[in-house]
Amino acid sequence: MTGQGKDREIVVRRPDRRSRESAVIGNEAAVPGRTAREDAAQLREDAAHFREDAIQLREGAATLREREICVTEATQAASDGHMTMLQQANAVLVVTAIEAQKLTEQVEMAKVQLESAKFEAEKSNLAKSNFLSGMSHELRTPLNAILGFAQLLESGSPPPTSTQNVRLQQIIKSGWYLLDLINQILDLAVIESGKLPLAREPVLLIDVMHECQAMIESQAQQRGIQLDFLPFSNNWIAYADRTRVKQVLINLLTNAIKYNREQGTIVVECTAPTPERIRISVKDSGAGLPPEKLAQLFEPFNRLGQEAGVEEGTGLGLVVTKQLVELMGGAIGVKSTVRVGSEFWIELIRDVTPRLVGGHVMPAEPAPQAQENAALRTLLYVEDNPANLMLVEQIIESRPHVRMLSARDGSLGIMLARAHLPDVILMDINLPGISGIQALKILRAAPATAHIPVLALSANAMPRDIEKGLEAGFFRYLTKPIKINEFMVALDKALEFAETGLDGPIPGPS
Repeated sequence: MTGQGKDREIVVRRPDRRSRESAVIGNEAAVPGRTAREDAAQLREDAAHFREDAIQLREGAATLREREICVTEATQAASDGHMTMLQQANAVLVVTAIEAQKLTEQVEMAKVQLESAKFEAEKSNLAKSNFLSGMSHELRTPLNAILGFAQLLESGSPPPTSTQNVRLQQIIKSGWYLLDLINQILDLAVIESGKLPLAREPVLLIDVMHECQAMIESQAQQRGIQLDFLPFSNNWIAYADRTRVKQVLINLLTNAIKYNREQGTIVVECTAPTPERIRISVKDSGAGLPPEKLAQLFEPFNRLGQEAGVEEGTGLGLVVTKQLVELMGGAIGVKSTVRVGSEFWIELIRDVTPRLVGGHVMPAEPAPQAQENAALRTLLYVEDNPANLMLVEQIIESRPHVRMLSARDGSLGIMLARAHLPDVILMDINLPGISGIQALKILRAAPATAHIPVLALSANAMPRDIEKGLEAGFFRYLTKPIKINEFMVALDKALEFAETGLDGPIPGPS
């Protein structure tokens, strides 16, 4: 229907009978003298108008119904669309919930697997640590006799002949070298387990340099190598573990000698590339290495010079060195040129704390000399290994004012200690029956023996073994093989403590 029709449906109204009659009467009144035919014609015309208006009304009503139907259909379609969207959203939520549940289950399963793997790893690490500790003990025990008696022969009276001395030096050199290899393997195992203790403190580098120089010079002289430590500031202090810094430098210097040429040179230099870092470089005049081999230097069991079969070692020295430097927050690097030489460097964190006095390391006091008229002192040695007993007995022979008692197990050692009240007790850890630590606790619990200083002398040389021993209350913890000079220093300190109750400075546990 057109717009005109819509307008008409608004203005047209259905007249009722009275209106029509009034209209007719009015017309009749308005037109007097009109005939009946004319009136009939007028009525037909009016009726036609009425029909036309009725048709228009019906059409309008139909249009309204169509519009209502369209609106209803549109509303239904929108409602159906919303319902479909809700159903789809609900389906997505259901799928998401299922996937979230699966993911949660997978996470829980992964956590269980991770805990299981962690447990197995810890169990494996513990087994490895126990194995290494046991192997260390088993290897150090025979080395103790080998190196101990060799040192006694070397310093004995009458002195060895030149030929005997050459042979002794080979025994001693090989023995300490074997011990060094054992220590490297143990160090690597402890580092990998993440349980290496580090005592980080301010370290005056000039003191460490002097100690390293004193230890390494004889090796350099044997090959005619000139060792040159360039001067540097005597107040440069690194924040690191003093023992580990010394270990790192000794390893780098030893390698510089080992892989150098005869009559070569080694230059040690200390610089400060940044205000926060101190760099120590060791430069040798050896054969050098091509670039493809430099990347292999810090790989385990990769030995330099192994192609020629002339260089000894496990290939662990640089690996341990790198890990120690990095554990202290430092870095390590190398530069090398074939037929010119190599330069290894380490960088350590610099300690910039202001200090009033230079130097913080108290030098070790020399071992007190035995006095000719000293009173007789008693040493009780608790040890089940006959070779170790004999070794210490012969070492003590050089001290006529010290007599030695011995016990083969902890129980007998406690009985002898109570009966003789020795001045000092030397105690092995792995003893038949009760252990050395258990024996120490029993001695400490008794008032009569609680004051006696007890030195541990053990092949249990893992860091945790030493810590455990010192925590238990040993006066000192010495490890096998015995270094006679260190042993005598510790013994004299223990005798001094027994007499005065004062514990003076002494080098740390060996």
